[in-house]
Amino acid sequence: MSALSQTDRPHNPLLLPASLLAACVPTLLALHQPPSTTLLNQCAAISMWGGLVAVLAPGQWLAALRGAWAVLLALVWVGGAALVSTLSGALPMSLALQAVGMVLAAAVMVMAGLQTARRGDGLSLYEAVAWGLWVAGLAGALVAFIQVFVPSLSWDDWIATSGLNGIAVGNLRQPNHLCSLLMWAMVAGVSLHAMGRVGRWVMWLSLALLVWAMELTASRTGAAGLLLLMLWGLLDRRLPRSARWALVATPLLYVLAYGAMAAWGQVTHHALGAGARAAAEGGLGDLATGTGSPNSRPNVWRTAWALVIANPWWGVGFGEFNFAWSLTAFDHRPTSFFDHTHNLPLQLAVELGLPAALLVMGLIGWGLWRAFRITAALPDAAGVAGRGSLVLVLLVMMHSMVEYPLWYAYFLLPAALVWGLALGLDAAHSAPANELITPERNWGMWAGVLMSMAGALALLDYQKAVVIYAPPPGSGSLDGRIARGQGSLLFAHHADYAAATNEAPAGNLALGLARATHSLVDTRLMIAWATYLADNGQVDRARWLAQRLREFRNSDADEFFEPCKSGDVKAFQCQAPQAVHSWREFTVTAEQALKAPALPASAAASAPVSQPALGGSSASQ
Repeated sequence: MSALSQTDRPHNPLLLPASLLAACVPTLLALHQPPSTTLLNQCAAISMWGGLVAVLAPGQWLAALRGAWAVLLALVWVGGAALVSTLSGALPMSLALQAVGMVLAAAVMVMAGLQTARRGDGLSLYEAVAWGLWVAGLAGALVAFIQVFVPSLSWDDWIATSGLNGIAVGNLRQPNHLCSLLMWAMVAGVSLHAMGRVGRWVMWLSLALLVWAMELTASRTGAAGLLLLMLWGLLDRRLPRSARWALVATPLLYVLAYGAMAAWGQVTHHALGAGARAAAEGGLGDLATGTGSPNSRPNVWRTAWALVIANPWWGVGFGEFNFAWSLTAFDHRPTSFFDHTHNLPLQLAVELGLPAALLVMGLIGWGLWRAFRITAALPDAAGVAGRGSLVLVLLVMMHSMVEYPLWYAYFLLPAALVWGLALGLDAAHSAPANELITPERNWGMWAGVLMSMAGALALLDYQKAVVIYAPPPGSGSLDGRIARGQGSLLFAHHADYAAATNEAPAGNLALGLARATHSLVDTRLMIAWATYLADNGQVDRARWLAQRLREFRNSDADEFFEPCKSGDVKAFQCQAPQAVHSWREFTVTAEQALKAPALPASAAASAPVSQPALGGSSASQ
């Protein structure tokens, strides 16, 4: 008997509400606080999905180590790499703790999904998650329609304003993130129909709306993802015929949506959705002439691979891609400040080294293969839940080949949960239907409670950074706010950025430069950093930094390079470095920074405090 076929278990009335909250609140929350546009969404995701784990109260955690050992080992390896990067390198502790916390939360979700399925509650769990994702996707589609067709109704506290003309970004403010949510909703809607929970025409109508909204995101990853849905429909002969036809038809629905929006654009003389993106990028002309954007994915991957070749065994260190990449000379460098390689295997290879990257990807591949083997032959509703879970994971993995969705809690945690669920559908390990709440299950419940508390505490800790960038009345001086922010457990790097790019006391400035440069290097930070080095006698390193900054061709640096246009050959930024400097030469630990000598005021930019630039150009996907 399948673990999902048991019907005599008591219904958990909290499961569906908890799933709806977990899926909808993090993805639909438009309210945000500077300096991050999605931090509130991520804190909400950790708390809400933790609440779902508390409702599930999974037990037999040691058994999960056997059933999901490959996935859990991959997570442990990545979390360990983050700790090594901060204990033996210069990665700020706040960034390492964020990574370790996310890894631990993902591990809890994997074990919760696996153990829930093995005790016979897997069908209830998948159905609840499917309802949550379906509702969240349909609500996200509504947000997309408002952003594109009625932008005047976009109020940032409820519906985010799209910064991309004619393109939907959702309340997550990134087209590719909205697209991934919409595709998950398509899987959920088809699954609910296959399980007899929604009618055929309701499914078709929801698919049409979701595909239409996806066209409005102009995401090329989404268009490719529809091919995966079509493949699911073609190969899964255990699905009802109506569900299979719906999946196979999704690419056609996209073509129809594209044609309809193109016709609409001709009538209104205003390009929307994918047409707006094509118009902005110059259509196919760039491809034909080979004059594409320097920030194209292949160009980013080319420069990232050069770092792999230079650091093949141990990598540059977890979280250090942007630091090493920004300080290394490249021919035809991308001009955006990328903080990720936009490809999961390449990201692991750059930061962990080739051997560790191959190990982690091998473990991930084994976990996917194991889930496929378990779910491939499951019949009826069990098969829908199992293979639907696997498709959800495959979609986010496919997205990870050109982006980095797994760095966001609202994608990582539900993906980990359904991955664990798929791995737990091994009938040989199903628990008896009369399983009671045991002390071990209490541990599972408390793990969920701790996750929920962690999300709330992270939000409270984040306020130390918020008060720097959006100070309320009576919040004190900038120096005081920065000093308090630099004591934050998880978000000190935001305060470090403010210390590094504004006039601040010597100790705050030195610590800020040492740590903020390992979060995201941008124009303001490179100017302040180069000036700091020059003022402290490290002139040639300052020249090297200035040379790297010039390669980004950012207009914000024009004032910094103005002396060069005036013929001032004595200014360090106008001089070529006398030696080649490795990025490792610029690594300074927090302890070393605190021992730095007093600095002149010129070491910091005099501009008012501003938000750090968002990295990775993820909105362009």
